Amino acid sequence: MRLSPLQRITYAIADAMLAGPAEPDSMVERMSDSLGVPSDWMLGLARRVAKRFGARWDSVDSKEVALVVAKTAGFVAAWRSEARPFVVRVLRRPPVQQLPPPRLREIALPKLATLGDLAAWLEVEVAELDWFADRWRVLPQGADTPLHHYTYKAIEKRDGRCRLIEIPKSRLRSLQRKILHGLLDRVPPHDCVHGFRKGRNTVTYAAPHAGKAVVVRFDLADFFASVHAPRVHAVMRTLGYPLEVARMLTALCTNRVPSARLLAADVRGKFDWLERQRYRTRHLPQGAPTSPALANLCAYRLDLRLEGLARAVGATYTRYADDLAFSGDEDLARVVERLKVRVAAIALEEGFSIQLRKTRVMRRGVRQHLAGVVVNQHPNLARSEFDALKAILMNCVRHGAASQNREGHADFRAHLQGRVAQAVMLNAARGAKLKGIFERIGWEDIANDSRLDSEA
Repeated sequence: MRLSPLQRITYAIADAMLAGPAEPDSMVERMSDSLGVPSDWMLGLARRVAKRFGARWDSVDSKEVALVVAKTAGFVAAWRSEARPFVVRVLRRPPVQQLPPPRLREIALPKLATLGDLAAWLEVEVAELDWFADRWRVLPQGADTPLHHYTYKAIEKRDGRCRLIEIPKSRLRSLQRKILHGLLDRVPPHDCVHGFRKGRNTVTYAAPHAGKAVVVRFDLADFFASVHAPRVHAVMRTLGYPLEVARMLTALCTNRVPSARLLAADVRGKFDWLERQRYRTRHLPQGAPTSPALANLCAYRLDLRLEGLARAVGATYTRYADDLAFSGDEDLARVVERLKVRVAAIALEEGFSIQLRKTRVMRRGVRQHLAGVVVNQHPNLARSEFDALKAILMNCVRHGAASQNREGHADFRAHLQGRVAQAVMLNAARGAKLKGIFERIGWEDIANDSRLDSEA
């Protein structure tokens, strides 16, 4: 937006006043410094601004102060005179980390008021931040140059569609882990979220829906790729980080896939136009350690609205990553078609989309299952989930664990160990069989692959 000459000078005066303490005499000195000479109208303006905004000085916006400047009679008279004031020096308010929302006030977030603070916290040089942010240096057409901070792996889904795993290289991954453990892990998502949270899992996600007359499952399309950089930036700003710090944190945690990679032989024709656009736009990369936590935080409004919808129809709502679950009694069963329409509409308004062909309405007379957990009477291990996990474990024993890590899990052993532990929790007898197979797996090939990745 282009500013008029009047707007430019009122903003400059507002910035000068905000560049220091909310004391009238100090503000007059800064205004005089900015305009080159003192003026009679400055003290009255400073007193008015101090009285109106002094109580919230650190959070007041320059636009608010500029509006007061523009309505001050002394300034208006000076602007209409032949000796119109003009700016000789621009003064800026030093960046200040704001307080997060009230619900997060008790959380100890790292103090990162400047890019220097961020660089010191990440233990890199300030000049390296732009390099890792990868915002200007690399043309989007290339994909396999050493200047890129990601490698890519295409994985075919069971439905024939393709998933692109974006794997950060070792140095960027270490920075992202610092951001994850030092910042994002401290910020709780909505309470209905059970994916990627300590102490929660698919069992806690499915358990609230056990023994219900009807269970409805929805699936979000391209969950990570749907979360674009502006939404991540909004989260960082909400946490109180100044503009430049929020921009840099966003750039470090998002990626855009080079056009050349989307045209490579292994993925050509496997993405529709909308999917390609999502990957070409800065988004959360599936494969970065920060993406799950950021996706949960960026979906806060989605979860808030869907929980409100569930309450309105007497239902229970939970989410595990891209799986949404609603359950209730016969009242919900009667309005299930309207529920499907409202969920799809809310998801669309919040920047996500529902894969309608994957929506499942499971009534009491059929098997009700969520994320491999059967919930008809009480949480139990689904036979199909048992068979699939058993097949993966047996193939790990026969062909090596690396051959089965088709989704590129950073710690495949921990991933499988978690799935086996969940099976033991749900069904002790079946789980014991899986645990016995897991203990026969040799992990040497995984260790070798991890070492090669770290050297890349």
